[in-house]
Amino acid sequence: MANLLTRIKQSIEADFHNMLDQKEQKNPLSMLNHYLRQCEQEVEKAGKLVERQSTLLDEFRRELVKARRNAEKRAGQAVLASEAGETDLYEFAKQEEVQYEERADRLSQLVDEAGLELKHLEQKHEKMKHKLKDMSLKRMELMGKENIVRAHHKMDVILEESHHHTQPFQRFDEMEKYIERLESKVNRDYYVSSMDMKFHDLEKKTKKQETH
Repeated sequence: MANLLTRIKQSIEADFHNMLDQKEQKNPLSMLNHYLRQCEQEVEKAGKLVERQSTLLDEFRRELVKARRNAEKRAGQAVLASEAGETDLYEFAKQEEVQYEERADRLSQLVDEAGLELKHLEQKHEKMKHKLKDMSLKRMELMGKENIVRAHHKMDVILEESHHHTQPFQRFDEMEKYIERLESKVNRDYYVSSMDMKFHDLEKKTKKQETH
């Protein structure tokens, strides 16, 4: 049963990858846009990790300052207890002083390590952003090239149709011939109409002469 489910899963994954490959072949820019969106998300995630590392570094620094301040405080209290002959208070203050100093040493090391890691993360994040910008510019370049290819193809198709008198230029030729026929008919009708007007004027003139 497990082997059957594994084969089904592999078959589905193969079909899915095959579909992606076909889609990429049909529209590579679409896949590039999808890839760039994924990269943008990864850059954003990396930026959040850098911010988190910066926050941790600030927390280490605050704890370091606090540990050193407490160590100094206990050191002063140890001196005061020693001068007052308070053995128990002196021992307590010295133990606390040692613990705070050890904590401060450890925190100082963590601050150095976290600061160094933050620097490396910031550098890598900047490289990621530059890489993403370069990829975005490359996408614009490819889009420009694709647009040029599409434009040339469309123009070549139209010019080829014009050469063979096929659509759509055939329709243009037919329209032009129709307009020429219409213009000829209008001119002919106008000529006939103008002749009729001249005959009408001539007839009126003749009748008028006969009357006189």
